[in-house]
Amino acid sequence: MTPAPKLAVFTVVATLAYLGLAILGWGGFAGFFGHPALIALAGTLFVLTGVALFSGGNLSPGEREDRANRWVIAAFGVIGLLAAYLPSYTDRKELWTIDGDAVRWLGVVLFAAGGALRLWPVFVLGHRFSGLVAIQPGHRLVTNGVYGVIRHPSYLGLLVNSLGWALAFRSVVGVLLTALLIPPLVARIRAEERLLHTQFGDDYDAYCHRTSRLVPGLY
Repeated sequence: MTPAPKLAVFTVVATLAYLGLAILGWGGFAGFFGHPALIALAGTLFVLTGVALFSGGNLSPGEREDRANRWVIAAFGVIGLLAAYLPSYTDRKELWTIDGDAVRWLGVVLFAAGGALRLWPVFVLGHRFSGLVAIQPGHRLVTNGVYGVIRHPSYLGLLVNSLGWALAFRSVVGVLLTALLIPPLVARIRAEERLLHTQFGDDYDAYCHRTSRLVPGLY
């Protein structure tokens, strides 16, 4: 199997496992799908996964990779597994929950918006977007569109997406897990920017000077 189909299979399996853990946390299908907002959440997850299959992203080390940063993938994986199960479990047990169905629907909206923002840059960069910190063949600096405002829109999308998932389950624990994503995410951003600086030099420095990393005007 070539790399692209392998990645597609992994994406589908990971999505099913992620949703499966959430259903398990809620005690089964009946409990989970007894909430309209959670039905919408599951549907949004499948739509985002379907779109991701056509994005062109990859896990290639390319021409040059910062292998020292691979620990971040493991950190994301552990936090992701906890985030799949614990918010759903605490929702069912009414532990550290935020009252109100409006919170669930706000979570669904943020999950969808964050997922879209996460995927948008993948479509912009295509094969140059890798899950690894790496310079790809034909790599060039993109500074227009959303990249003209922030340098790491996909990472901002990841945080918004994760927060939305947590709020869909009214989960304070889920919000804390989203906060736990920030340290490894910042480490990855710094590693990525160091690598891009070595590749593009003064052009990248000038680009950094006029843009923010994640939140315009703040960071």
